[in-house]
Amino acid sequence: MPDNDNVYHVVSLSFGALSDDTAFPTCYSSHSFISPSVRKLPHLRTLFFYRCFSNNPQPIPAFLAQLGPTLQTLVLRENGFTGPIPNELGNLTHLRVLDLHKNNLNGSIPISLGRITGLNIMDLNQNHLTGSIPSTLMSCHSLIKLDLSRNRLSGSIPDSIHNLNNLILLDLSYNSLTSPFPMLLKKLNSLQTLVLNGNPMDSANLPDNVFDGFNDLMILGLSNMNLQGPIPNSLGRLPKLRVLHLDGNKLNGSIPSSFGNLNNISELRLNNNMLSGPIPFKREMVWRMRRKMKLSNNEGLCYNKENGLGDDLETLLDSGIGHCGDSKTEPIKTVQHISTLNRASFVRSNSYKLLSSLGCLLWSALVFVVVCLL
Repeated sequence: MPDNDNVYHVVSLSFGALSDDTAFPTCYSSHSFISPSVRKLPHLRTLFFYRCFSNNPQPIPAFLAQLGPTLQTLVLRENGFTGPIPNELGNLTHLRVLDLHKNNLNGSIPISLGRITGLNIMDLNQNHLTGSIPSTLMSCHSLIKLDLSRNRLSGSIPDSIHNLNNLILLDLSYNSLTSPFPMLLKKLNSLQTLVLNGNPMDSANLPDNVFDGFNDLMILGLSNMNLQGPIPNSLGRLPKLRVLHLDGNKLNGSIPSSFGNLNNISELRLNNNMLSGPIPFKREMVWRMRRKMKLSNNEGLCYNKENGLGDDLETLLDSGIGHCGDSKTEPIKTVQHISTLNRASFVRSNSYKLLSSLGCLLWSALVFVVVCLL
């Protein structure tokens, strides 16, 4: 890229391809390393390495921090980097993207990263990071994506997270966060994706209005979080919701009737809870979700034929959902049960036919012997 004096500068170094359509040079991972000579590129804006060092494990070089005045994008995805995240990376104050996805990084998240206040994307997922989420990260007011999932983080979600009011995606799933459900999240009204799956939150009932105001929320993951009590009615008032995972909790009571108004829902997991009562979905909604609607292992759930639902819907059969008018003592016939019953009926029927044939044959033989004796 030329400057005003027609002098060309290197502004981007990219190695490794995310897809076959990317024209980046490939890496030789057994010999690759980041050379200190990159410090001699004072106009560098983008540094991108993808799967370049996985066969040559090494720490992230601290000298990358010397690119601070110009570097805007630092992507080091799936490179097998080891050791802690260098504190010096906090000096890259002009960064917009920090992506360290799927390495073998350990230690805590440096509090120095909170100095990168203009950061738009921080992706540290699938590492071995420990400790708590630094409250200093909540100074990165420009963040639109924060992904710290699949690490070993513990403690609570900082109360100051409500300062990140530009967040569109927040993924903290599969850590060991144990605080009660963070009520301050409801102030993040720009969120489109919120995923907290797999964190053993301190058991508590979710307030009924906890999701009011999330008008743009499309994906919500709250699986395996030790959540208890009834499902909040406010979930049924999310007009853009497409994916909802609540499976693997201790939720009880009925499915809110407001769920019948989720016109954009395409995937719903409520399995492995303690829900009961009629499901509030009409036939069209069940057909739309098909196999992506999971309701199994909720012993008290049933369906009303008035909603147009029937035994022909495999989704209901696979979930073991029976008609609300059926006797509670009668076992629910799932597809597996039906198959077993059909096989048993087939065996009994064919056994009867076989015995009948053998009986006729023996009778004929006996008649033949008697005739011969006469």
